Amino acid sequence: MFTGIVQHMVAVKSLRTREHGKTLVLNAGQWPGNATVGESICVNGCCLTVVDIANAELAFDVVQHTLHYTTIGQLSQGDMVNVERAMRADSLVGGHFVQGHVDTTAAVLQVERANGQWRTRVESPISIDHLLHERGSVAIDGVSLTIAATGQGWFEVELIPETLAKTTLAQRLHGARVNVEADSMAKAVSAEVARHMQRLGFSTDSKPKSQ
Repeated sequence: MFTGIVQHMVAVKSLRTREHGKTLVLNAGQWPGNATVGESICVNGCCLTVVDIANAELAFDVVQHTLHYTTIGQLSQGDMVNVERAMRADSLVGGHFVQGHVDTTAAVLQVERANGQWRTRVESPISIDHLLHERGSVAIDGVSLTIAATGQGWFEVELIPETLAKTTLAQRLHGARVNVEADSMAKAVSAEVARHMQRLGFSTDSKPKSQ
């Protein structure tokens, strides 16, 4: 479990194809200093397990399922990624509970920079559209954000200078793809409502019919 408060940005050293999928190596430098093999680290919103530590580098195995649902497989040497260690039971939750289980990737549709403000509009895929609502929480590339507005097929977030300076979101311009995780509490409520509806004999298929 994470909080969506990015602790650092580090560079990708390599992404190599393996039998299981890929191995991602990050040039972590002095961060976090006391990492251990087996611990979970959130990389661009995706919970990954450290499998090797050597020469200030952290290595992670990335399976096909993760490659399918995230942008990890599109990373290249030198790309910067957001990283966060798993939260402690006694730590402050400055953002919201982020599982590191990316729901889907989505495209950045528009970035508006006017009057000192930065507002990013992101595609809202059908699979999670019902979980995204104004003033609700969402994680984009592992960053905990509050949804400022929603519309048909999109949602918007406003980014403060601190977020732009300490995360990769300043680089996510029109056309970029990002990892999106809907609020875990919204998912739990939605799943429970769906189960009750099914028990009552109502259809829970909210997907539009094909034309």
